[in-house]
Amino acid sequence: MQINHDTQCALDDVVDLLNTAPDGDTPDNLVTVADLRAYAERNDVSGVGELTESDLAAVRSVRDRFARVFAADEARTAAQLVNGLVAEAGTTPQLTDHDGYDWHVHYFAPGASLAHHIAADGGMALAFVIVAGERDRLRRCEAPECPRAFIDLSRNRSRRYCDSRTCGNRLHVAAYRARQRESAHTPG
Repeated sequence: MQINHDTQCALDDVVDLLNTAPDGDTPDNLVTVADLRAYAERNDVSGVGELTESDLAAVRSVRDRFARVFAADEARTAAQLVNGLVAEAGTTPQLTDHDGYDWHVHYFAPGASLAHHIAADGGMALAFVIVAGERDRLRRCEAPECPRAFIDLSRNRSRRYCDSRTCGNRLHVAAYRARQRESAHTPG
């Protein structure tokens, strides 16, 4: 799947936002305004001014709606969810070049809240994935007890884990040790 740099960044922001959500043993990592500020800084979100508790609540709502897009059973449902996000964000595509970046498109309206900024850019990035017929690339880690989201951009759609160095490696080591134990107990 070929995507441009801006779409990749927006998809990465969506995944990072989803992965702040609580799940099982994983605590919520988007609880305070300081957490929200850290998210915006970590993802280099432009034009973020002062953040408030209402911004936090709004971004948490966007996070929940992105989660429903990832969990959607069919493309039509995912498209309806994305359409709602983008429409409510007041999407206003504009060409811009700032902070050393060449020309690119911002989908959020000038002066938009952080929630609308994330919903517009992330929603449009997800729309491009759906339009390309690639919704199955929106995934959750297959490792037991790991709820993390990721977008499989591998050429052959073979990625199964959020991070091959942690979840994938941990499972491969566990499988190897299980085989070793089994062969040690098998009469030869």
